[in-house]
Amino acid sequence: MNPHPRIPTQVFQVSTLYGAATLAAALDAGRFGAPEDARRILLVANNAEIPETALRLDEMTGYGRIAARFDETIDWNEAIHPHHPSSWAPRPEEAPLWQRVFRTAWGLGGAQVELIVESIQVNPAKALAAVFAESSVQLYADGLMSYGPTRAELPQSIACRIHRLLHLDLVPGLRPLLLSEYGVEPELVPDAAFRTVLAEIAEDAEGDHGLADAVAAAPTALLLGQYLAALGILTADEEEELHVRMVRGAAAAGHESVIFKPHPTAPARYSLALNEAAEEIGVRLTVLDGPLLAETFYERCRPRLVVGCFSTAMLTASVYYDVPIARVGTETVLERLRPYENSNRVPLTVVDHIVPDLESGTGAAVPGSAPPTLTPLVRAVGYCMQPKLHPLLRGETARFLDARQDDEATARYFPAERLTELGLPGGSPRSASRLRRSLARSGRS
Repeated sequence: MNPHPRIPTQVFQVSTLYGAATLAAALDAGRFGAPEDARRILLVANNAEIPETALRLDEMTGYGRIAARFDETIDWNEAIHPHHPSSWAPRPEEAPLWQRVFRTAWGLGGAQVELIVESIQVNPAKALAAVFAESSVQLYADGLMSYGPTRAELPQSIACRIHRLLHLDLVPGLRPLLLSEYGVEPELVPDAAFRTVLAEIAEDAEGDHGLADAVAAAPTALLLGQYLAALGILTADEEEELHVRMVRGAAAAGHESVIFKPHPTAPARYSLALNEAAEEIGVRLTVLDGPLLAETFYERCRPRLVVGCFSTAMLTASVYYDVPIARVGTETVLERLRPYENSNRVPLTVVDHIVPDLESGTGAAVPGSAPPTLTPLVRAVGYCMQPKLHPLLRGETARFLDARQDDEATARYFPAERLTELGLPGGSPRSASRLRRSLARSGRS
């Protein structure tokens, strides 16, 4: 049973170490009250396609430091076995029964339960909200997706219970669109608190031989793999070539020793192809494939450059460590990303817009605060992704597009087919003309 039946229980659902670190920083900053005011459960979900073959969160370096902030940890995969966390949700008529099951198994008794989840649009967060149908819900953002729109309309029974979105200030000055249609207010996790947690994780990596070897290589650039092939955005061969372009770009920028950090689920052949490319170019390549966050490397060996496609770790490098960053391949991914409302679109758009292209010769940079052009761009992309959720953005989106119809740099964010479908400038001439007349009649043009 709950040892403190009169205080609420806070259930923190996580699936990544980066997300867990975000929660730890929020806890340290007092965003969830004093430790004695609630019982805190860390509910760990492994959402990999085949969880049994994927790296477990508790195997990641630094996990123990974060887990120590909670009263106990629970394995969500075990709790719902043999179901998969990404697909299981209770049938409506079974939700009360499942709540009784979890209250008994987790010793909750009759305590009030508060849910803190990472993505309410999908399971397991959606399943938890259905099971604990009376519980308040808070969200925390694991990366750049908070700047984009909500993936789909939420049931009112869930939407009315969400009262906060915690997020890192990865793009200072840019306000999240996520859940804004429900009046949910975003709240920043303090930079200093998050940086302190990252430093703790790095301390835990003191005896990691792979990290020690990487640091000893005296690298000046870190290359980040994302494994976009797993999402069906690129083929494995195309992604392999993307990583090779990163090596070549870093070498052309004057870097003679580089680290490649592959995505945990990337195939081993990626590293083999990179080794061949590095040998051909004459660059020293070290692969950092241990159970480590990229941020651990930033703490231990400050690189002069971080390169990626649109990884959140790029922005972490610039915002928290003042490391210059550069991108490779975003234009190709923008062309390939399907459907248009794919939730990776806004993170990709943000990086493409504010981070220099490594292959352009302009050099890397620390982007700093969001430029004035970013917010209207993100709002326009957000409307085109989810027009039914953000109808009030239609007028400003139309004006934004109408003013930039001859701007090729902006056009790549808005395929003509999508604009035609929505009747916006940049689509077919007939639909654009019809929209301008409509705006003029309504007094919004």
